[in-house]
Amino acid sequence: MTESYYERHIFFCLNQRDNGEACCADRDAQSGFDRCKSRVKAAGLMGRGGVRVNRAGCLDRCAGGPVAVVYPEAVWYTYVDPQDIDEIVDSHLIKGQVVERLRLAPDVGR
Repeated sequence: MTESYYERHIFFCLNQRDNGEACCADRDAQSGFDRCKSRVKAAGLMGRGGVRVNRAGCLDRCAGGPVAVVYPEAVWYTYVDPQDIDEIVDSHLIKGQVVERLRLAPDVGR
């Protein structure tokens, strides 16, 4: 098995819809992305062997937005405030423990 360049990736949907449909950008997804990136950087986790915080377009799970997904575990999250982002960083990105209370239900789609 080949070692991955990053231990984990977290992708934040930052998609903005102009047609009035629900979207993560309307639910302040940018602040969640910014907080996560800042926390990961402060923890010294950025770069090879660490965590990569990425922007994403539509992840097609709009009804649960704002959403983020952590790979390689493929765990989908929804969040509402900075404390939720802190919990995802502290528990999942640092300790590898899934935050069950923030996990997006598998049937939530667009």
